[in-house]
Amino acid sequence: MTPDLHLLVWTVVLTLVQMLVAVIGTNMQVPLTTLVGNREAMPEVTGWAGRAQRAHLNMLESLPLFIALVLMAQVGGRANGMTLLGAQLFFWARVAYAIVYVAGIPWLRTGVWAVSVIGLVLIFLQLL
Repeated sequence: MTPDLHLLVWTVVLTLVQMLVAVIGTNMQVPLTTLVGNREAMPEVTGWAGRAQRAHLNMLESLPLFIALVLMAQVGGRANGMTLLGAQLFFWARVAYAIVYVAGIPWLRTGVWAVSVIGLVLIFLQLL
C-alpha cells in the first residue's frame, strides 16, 4: 500500500475517533432515552460536545473530497511526492483541526482548516 493510501486509512480512523468523541460528549448532555429514540425533539448540544459534533460534521464534508482525490491519483498513476505532501497536510491539519475546534480556538481553527484545503489542492493539481 502506498503512503497516500496509508494516510487515507488513518484519515478514516480519525473520522471514527471524532465520531466517538462527539457521541460521548452528546451522551453526557442528552439522556440515553432521547438518543435511542427518533431524535425529533433533540436538545441543542453545547460546549465542547457541540464543537466536537460540528468538527465531525466538517470532516464528513471534507472526507469524500480527500477519498476521491487520493483514489484518482492512485488509479491514474499520478501519485507522487506532491500527492503525498498533500495527503500529509490534509491528515495532520485535520488532526489539529479536531483538537483546536473542540478546544474552542476559532482563528487557529480556520487556519488549520485552510492548511487542509491546501493539501487537497496539491493533490488536485497533480491530476491536471
